[in-house]
Amino acid sequence: MKNTRTWLVLIVAVLSGLVAVVLASRWLTQQSSQGIARIAVANTDISLGQRISPELIKLVDWPAGSTPPGSFNELVKLEGRVLKTSLLRGEPVLDAKLAPVGTTGGLSAVIAEGSRAITVRVNDVIGVAGFALPGNYVDIIVNTQKDGDRTSNKDQNISKIVLERILVLAVAQEVGRDETKPRVVNAVTLEVTPEQAEKLDLARSVGTLSLALRNQIDP
Repeated sequence: MKNTRTWLVLIVAVLSGLVAVVLASRWLTQQSSQGIARIAVANTDISLGQRISPELIKLVDWPAGSTPPGSFNELVKLEGRVLKTSLLRGEPVLDAKLAPVGTTGGLSAVIAEGSRAITVRVNDVIGVAGFALPGNYVDIIVNTQKDGDRTSNKDQNISKIVLERILVLAVAQEVGRDETKPRVVNAVTLEVTPEQAEKLDLARSVGTLSLALRNQIDP
């Protein structure tokens, strides 16, 4: 009799344990499914101005409570969109990093609204020894001659800063902003307002231009 009761107690305990394990497993599964979202991230490094294609992005699991604002949960919504900033592999694709729908890509996609792109010729000295890279800010200096006075009839060389904190969009034909090594090129493309474009065009017609590299966070 005692043995029978002992076996019954053991059987009930085992069954209760199994039921508890099954219920706990179901609860954990439900909690995990509710706490995980799927968002689009870069499958490889993507340069600004590049058009997004299916092989460049993928969906990954992401904690539902910390999904970045503007993220995408469907790859089809991103097909054909153009990036206005570079993305690193694994970085979420956000709406704020995309050019407006219908943008065709290239350098024009990264120009800020109301701004223009203008290219100036440089050399290894004028171009700050190749350290003026896309994403950096520069001041534009013009060197020209000041008319001399009537008694000496001598002209004087003068230098003047004509534009300050101008964004470098591209060097030569490259717009990537993830490089840190200097690159000596013969042309630099700058982002300016229409009024600044007029000043810059006038400045290079009256003298030679030089770039002065600025600290990126210096306002």
